[in-house]
Amino acid sequence: MADLKNRWVLEVTKHFAAIFDMDGTLIDNTPYHFKSWQALFKKYHKGELTKETYYNDISGVPIMDTLSRLFGSDHDEAGLKELLKEKEAFYRELYAPHLTAINGLVDFLTGLKNAGIKMAMATSATVEDIDFILKKIPIRKDFDEIVNSSMVSKPKPNPDIFLKAAEKLNTPASQCIVFEDSIAGIKAGKSAGMKVVAITTGHKAADLHNVDLIIDDYTTLNSQKLAALFEKN
Repeated sequence: MADLKNRWVLEVTKHFAAIFDMDGTLIDNTPYHFKSWQALFKKYHKGELTKETYYNDISGVPIMDTLSRLFGSDHDEAGLKELLKEKEAFYRELYAPHLTAINGLVDFLTGLKNAGIKMAMATSATVEDIDFILKKIPIRKDFDEIVNSSMVSKPKPNPDIFLKAAEKLNTPASQCIVFEDSIAGIKAGKSAGMKVVAITTGHKAADLHNVDLIIDDYTTLNSQKLAALFEKN
């Protein structure tokens, strides 16, 4: 019976793909994004930005969409792009001394790669921000594809970015597992018809709903545990 189980797991792992958000999922940088948004709010007299507002309305959403929504009445497109530069400068200054992968991530990605599992990154971050992270953490080689928000028309919580990643990996959405930390990202993964693993960098486990698995980091996760998520079908 155990041999049959092991063969089933091996067969499943050949056919599912893993799709990872970046901010808050591969790196625990969300507090530094929050601080950088606070700095921007303070500079432009937008009032106090609370954690609740940040985690529910800003985290996981493309930055230009947020800037347009919050600052669009006072800035044209060129002005919004300058705000983007300011916000990202705040963020990189704050986060650079602390930049590191979430515990267990590097070994986990290596294990998935060795198991032949296809992987993509699907993030709302800018290309510059992606490069900033991947220059410090040597995991770019683990991903078969990197998809950013400029490659789709609708941002999270719409499922487009995850569906685009699945398309690039040539894997049906039903055979994909999304790794996310934000509420918008979780909604996007579920709307795409994918399994969702949520990590508790931005929200307490009790506040993460409609997911298939909740983790604090990657130290105890492996391809077999991911394959087991498909037993629930």
